[in-house]
Amino acid sequence: MALYMMGDVQGCSEPLHRLLASVDFSPSRDTLYLLGDLVNRGPDSLGVLRWAQAQGDSVRAVLGNHDLHLLATAAGVRKPSRKDTLADVLAAPDSPALLTWLRQQPLARLEHGWLMVHAGVLPQWTAKECIALSRQAVNDSDHFSFNFLQHMYGNEPCQWDPELTGNDRLRVIVNAFTRLRFCDAHGVMEFDTKEAADQAPLGYMPWFVAPNRATTGQPIAFGHWSTLGEVDRPDVLPLDTGCVWGGRLTMARIGNGPAATNHIELIAVSCPQAQKPGR
Repeated sequence: MALYMMGDVQGCSEPLHRLLASVDFSPSRDTLYLLGDLVNRGPDSLGVLRWAQAQGDSVRAVLGNHDLHLLATAAGVRKPSRKDTLADVLAAPDSPALLTWLRQQPLARLEHGWLMVHAGVLPQWTAKECIALSRQAVNDSDHFSFNFLQHMYGNEPCQWDPELTGNDRLRVIVNAFTRLRFCDAHGVMEFDTKEAADQAPLGYMPWFVAPNRATTGQPIAFGHWSTLGEVDRPDVLPLDTGCVWGGRLTMARIGNGPAATNHIELIAVSCPQAQKPGR
């Protein structure tokens, strides 16, 4: 049995299958965790979703911002953007089943010693609180129903407050787990900057270096940040290496036991460029 975590696939099914073949992945034996953004920008989001759903419990995901964008677009809440490649999913006869499967994935997982999210974690949250908030977001939003999707978008509130309620509370949770790169020492989130970690806006920092972060020491794997650059920290593992932009698709093979986080092997394949970086 092998355990794997993989960064953003974004509809790039050919590199996905090439990477899995390189390790002889078997759904009857192995487990793969997808760290969000399964779909969009790449050429075959439909193929990626169909494959992931068909693997049963051997493939488990967390939701990313592009996955939520697909749900919002399918619900008619969001218009497709110029760079979207979601039309095949929306037109597929099995689209309702695929969207139901996607909608039921959490925003965070804590398994095999790893906290897994798509983007980041606010400094006030412990690992257990992350899982509780992920469950709350799914339950309170009625599995990302039309009503919640209507109120999901927006940058405010930009800071966590445990007294927040309703859509404001859910929006902060979703934004942190699926969009976060930079925040300040108090957890105020900044969403405009997408450059490398050393390009932080004045007063902000990468979320994982925030002082007094409650998850310091807890191994966290995430995607989302293809421009991040090298990170020399034992407790964070970034796995988005820019597949859709012509970079690599990367996954980590992890151990299965008390010292699981001490055994990490990175495996990657090069990818053809599906989109050009930039707005």
